[in-house]
Amino acid sequence: MPKLTETPAGAPSPFRSNEEAARYLRLSPRTLEKYRVSGEGPRFRKLGRRVVYSVVDLESWAAARACSSTATPAD
Repeated sequence: MPKLTETPAGAPSPFRSNEEAARYLRLSPRTLEKYRVSGEGPRFRKLGRRVVYSVVDLESWAAARACSSTATPAD
């Protein structure tokens, strides 16, 4: 597993790349890209040309999809 990007102070970054975020959510990177285009995915940030995801946003997005039945849509 690649080492997470560290901040200058040596603390782990609160942001994840598309690949890291996909691995965190157990999705394919391509699925996360499609969700980003359709607006279905977690909030993201554009830092220059880079797309990054906050761990807090990833957790919030996943929590919002909690279901108690397969008959109930997540939205």
